[in-house]
Amino acid sequence: MSYLNTAPLAWGLAHGPQRGLVELEFATPADCAEKLRCGDVDAALVPTIELARQPDLAVVPRGCIACDGAVRSILLVCKKQFDDVESIAIDQGSRTSVVLAQILALELHGTRPAVRPHAPQLDQMLQAADAALIIGDPALRLDPKMLEWRGQPVHVYDLGAEWKALTGLPMVFAVWAANPMDDPAPLVAALTGSAAYGLGRIEEIVLAESSRLGFEADFLRKYLTHDIRYELAAAEREAMDTYLRMATRQGLVKAPRAIGYLSDFEPA
Repeated sequence: MSYLNTAPLAWGLAHGPQRGLVELEFATPADCAEKLRCGDVDAALVPTIELARQPDLAVVPRGCIACDGAVRSILLVCKKQFDDVESIAIDQGSRTSVVLAQILALELHGTRPAVRPHAPQLDQMLQAADAALIIGDPALRLDPKMLEWRGQPVHVYDLGAEWKALTGLPMVFAVWAANPMDDPAPLVAALTGSAAYGLGRIEEIVLAESSRLGFEADFLRKYLTHDIRYELAAAEREAMDTYLRMATRQGLVKAPRAIGYLSDFEPA
């Protein structure tokens, strides 16, 4: 795991009663997916698109990184209007967002921009392409209203808002997923307990993360309580199915099987 928005899900594992129940590692979502694919870890918070690329994965039935409208931390910064963009420099930290940008381009504008991997440095990304996909903490450090490139205004699209306008659904960026296991109950208990612990201590997280990252506390509080959603409910499950179906239709992934979920075990 990495990024501010994962803190509530992992707070119990790192600081609460679930500490020590699992060995906790921090990495980018893409690296988490690779560790899970290689069998280096039993479970990870992975990009949603990995459910199509790693079809044996099972999703923990509670806890995710999602939004329902504007998310603020997934931004497409364009030198042109979105429908004129021919190339996008992508930060590969989140594979879900890369595919989401491609889905939106075709579904909303009938275009297929080329994608070019790049370090998350906005100025250099906009030198290399018509648009830059900035995600996570680097996106939060940008002020969309103040952005320009070489003295010219830019167009900033919040991909959570664009997805909501297209589908009317939330957008799920990452989920807890695991390789097949005989008894998922202890893992589900640890992960759901950790999330419950963290979501009950948002103010503690806000104070710790604002000090660590240098954000204003009010900004982080809004982000963690309004912009990001953590409950994997029926609407989020429908949204994941819709996202993967669109990605398949566009040829961005092979046709996945139905999403599998670990036992709906509820800790006492």
